[in-house]
Amino acid sequence: MEQTQIASFIIRFHLAEFDKESNKKSWRIKVTHVQEDEETLFETIEEATLFMKKIVGEA
Repeated sequence: MEQTQIASFIIRFHLAEFDKESNKKSWRIKVTHVQEDEETLFETIEEATLFMKKIVGEA
């Protein structure tokens, strides 16, 4: 029988800063890997995506 692998993530975006002049937003991104109950903070979606890819073995 083939074993099923599951990787679940909770991704939370928190607005850290908003510059009214430039309309630029800075986010804090918290990714929780559910199976390991591990939380990691990131400043960019690219960093968060790379973290998740490492977990599932795609990076």
